[in-house]
Amino acid sequence: MTWTAPEPPPLPDGPLVGAERPILEAFLADQRHELLKACAGLTGEQLATAAQPPSNLTLLGLVRHLAKVERIWFRLRVDAQDVGPLYDPDLGKDHDFEALDPAQAPDALATFATECRLADDAAARYPLDHTIEVHGEPMSLRVVYVHMVHEYARHLGHADLLRQALLA
Repeated sequence: MTWTAPEPPPLPDGPLVGAERPILEAFLADQRHELLKACAGLTGEQLATAAQPPSNLTLLGLVRHLAKVERIWFRLRVDAQDVGPLYDPDLGKDHDFEALDPAQAPDALATFATECRLADDAAARYPLDHTIEVHGEPMSLRVVYVHMVHEYARHLGHADLLRQALLA
């Protein structure tokens, strides 16, 4: 039997009023959920297929990239954890989008889920006003959340188009 990406369980609706942090957390959770929905029901081979030539962008590459981004922003930058890069930096900045093995799709989705959970754990230790330095400038955890929602929003448009092309 061929493996397919599972359908993510439904998310409860996030708050639309009230404290800022639960709203930011809910919006990020929704973005993560939308990525998983874009992958749901597709095989590893489909997830690793570049469906819009000449672009080499794939859903599997997006999953790997966003797992890397979660690690960088929350674990490395916000929480200053001593964890290495998710992918070998000697293989290039965009290795998360390259050298995709369809057989590794289940592991990539599991890594994504783990990085999201660890990112949430790291962020929970700090107030929204906690600042980090990014390119010599201060940045609050609040802005990190907004940046992450923006990062997902950019890539979810890609994910929708890739899925549509794969299923056409």
